[in-house]
Amino acid sequence: MEEKIEKLTAELLAKNPQMSVGRARVWIELLWSDFESNSAKAGYDYRGADYTENLVRQLITSYGDKLHAFAGRNPKYAHLLDASDDMIQ
Repeated sequence: MEEKIEKLTAELLAKNPQMSVGRARVWIELLWSDFESNSAKAGYDYRGADYTENLVRQLITSYGDKLHAFAGRNPKYAHLLDASDDMIQ
Protein backbone atom coordinates (compact mmCIF):
# COMPACT_ATOMS: atom_id res chain seq x y z
CA MET A 1 0.00 0.00 0.00
CA GLU A 2 2.92 2.35 0.69
CA GLU A 3 3.86 2.21 -2.98
CA LYS A 4 0.30 3.14 -4.00
CA ILE A 5 0.27 6.09 -1.58
CA GLU A 6 3.59 7.35 -2.95
CA LYS A 7 2.40 7.03 -6.55
CA LEU A 8 -0.84 8.87 -5.79
CA THR A 9 1.11 11.56 -3.94
CA ALA A 10 3.26 12.12 -7.04
CA GLU A 11 0.13 12.33 -9.20
CA LEU A 12 -1.39 14.93 -6.88
CA LEU A 13 1.82 16.98 -6.94
CA ALA A 14 1.79 16.92 -10.73
CA LYS A 15 -1.81 18.14 -10.72
CA ASN A 16 -1.27 20.74 -7.98
CA PRO A 17 2.26 22.19 -7.88
CA GLN A 18 1.19 24.69 -5.18
CA MET A 19 1.18 21.82 -2.69
CA SER A 20 4.20 20.53 -0.81
CA VAL A 21 5.16 16.86 -0.75
CA GLY A 22 4.06 16.52 2.87
CA ARG A 23 0.75 18.26 2.26
CA ALA A 24 0.02 16.09 -0.77
CA ARG A 25 0.79 12.95 1.22
CA VAL A 26 -1.57 14.02 4.00
CA TRP A 27 -4.32 14.61 1.44
CA ILE A 28 -3.84 11.19 -0.13
CA GLU A 29 -3.88 9.47 3.25
CA LEU A 30 -7.00 11.40 4.30
CA LEU A 31 -8.87 10.63 1.09
CA TRP A 32 -7.87 6.98 1.30
CA SER A 33 -8.84 6.45 4.93
CA ASP A 34 -12.00 8.55 4.66
CA PHE A 35 -13.28 6.47 1.76
CA GLU A 36 -12.48 3.15 3.41
CA SER A 37 -13.95 4.10 6.78
CA ASN A 38 -17.13 5.55 5.29
CA SER A 39 -17.59 2.47 3.11
CA ALA A 40 -17.19 0.23 6.16
CA LYS A 41 -19.65 2.33 8.18
CA ALA A 42 -22.15 2.04 5.35
CA GLY A 43 -21.83 -1.74 5.48
CA TYR A 44 -20.13 -2.29 2.14
CA ASP A 45 -17.76 -5.20 1.69
CA TYR A 46 -14.08 -4.29 1.46
CA ARG A 47 -13.21 -3.99 -2.23
CA GLY A 48 -9.44 -3.91 -1.87
CA ALA A 49 -6.61 -1.44 -2.20
CA ASP A 50 -6.82 -1.35 -6.00
CA TYR A 51 -10.42 -0.14 -5.85
CA THR A 52 -9.53 2.57 -3.32
CA GLU A 53 -6.50 3.60 -5.38
CA ASN A 54 -8.69 4.07 -8.45
CA LEU A 55 -11.22 6.12 -6.50
CA VAL A 56 -8.53 8.40 -5.05
CA ARG A 57 -7.04 8.76 -8.53
CA GLN A 58 -10.45 9.91 -9.83
CA LEU A 59 -10.62 12.49 -7.03
CA ILE A 60 -7.14 13.74 -7.94
CA THR A 61 -8.15 14.05 -11.58
CA SER A 62 -11.34 15.93 -10.74
CA TYR A 63 -10.29 18.05 -7.77
CA GLY A 64 -6.52 17.81 -7.35
CA ASP A 65 -5.83 21.34 -8.52
CA LYS A 66 -8.35 22.73 -6.01
CA LEU A 67 -7.53 20.73 -2.88
CA HIS A 68 -5.24 23.39 -1.40
CA ALA A 69 -8.21 25.79 -1.27
CA PHE A 70 -10.60 23.29 0.31
CA ALA A 71 -8.97 22.81 3.71
CA GLY A 72 -9.63 26.32 4.96
CA ARG A 73 -13.35 25.96 4.36
CA ASN A 74 -13.79 22.57 6.01
CA PRO A 75 -13.20 22.40 9.77
CA LYS A 76 -12.94 18.59 9.64
CA TYR A 77 -9.63 18.88 7.76
CA ALA A 78 -8.38 22.38 8.55
CA HIS A 79 -6.36 21.39 11.63
CA LEU A 80 -4.69 18.56 9.70
CA LEU A 81 -3.85 20.72 6.73
CA ASP A 82 -2.63 23.90 8.38
CA ALA A 83 -0.02 25.20 5.96
CA SER A 84 1.66 27.61 8.38
CA ASP A 85 4.68 25.33 8.83
CA ASP A 86 4.65 23.85 5.35
CA MET A 87 7.44 24.11 2.83
CA ILE A 88 7.24 23.40 -0.90
CA GLN A 89 9.85 20.83 -1.92
